[in-house]
Amino acid sequence: MFGNPVIDALVFIFPAYCANAVPVIFGGGFPIDCGRLFWDGKPIFGSHKTVRGFVSGLVVGALVGFGLSLLVDYGVLLGFVISLGALLGDLAEAFVKRRLGFAPGASFPVADQLDFVVGALLFSLFVSPPSWEVALAVFLITPPIHLLTNIFAYLVGVKKDPW
Repeated sequence: MFGNPVIDALVFIFPAYCANAVPVIFGGGFPIDCGRLFWDGKPIFGSHKTVRGFVSGLVVGALVGFGLSLLVDYGVLLGFVISLGALLGDLAEAFVKRRLGFAPGASFPVADQLDFVVGALLFSLFVSPPSWEVALAVFLITPPIHLLTNIFAYLVGVKKDPW
């Protein structure tokens, strides 16, 4: 895209960042797992993973991808696919957290920062995989960006915890 791995990484992963962040604002409501328990007696995903959050994250992420396609060389399908991957990666991590006994919303360092990135990058492989430099840059820049945006969301009252 631009020839700079960090800028290319930010552009590439931006729909996933948006898809991951939007449920914090527009989430709530009916849980994706319908409040059901897994065979171990624990919630499947937990109360914080809701249909409204998932759908709003997917719609916003896809729209951001569409917007990028109008501005730079970015596939519309890529924005949708990495947004879906980001949300499914976050759900997978929530499933693991419930198995390990973490309460919904509890901090799980590193996994909380990279679950959605892993999902987004895996799903991108089907449409337009990034170069290894861009993928590496995504992994390196995401934890501090995630931390700073969560602290900001906490300070402005959007999140109840700074993680």
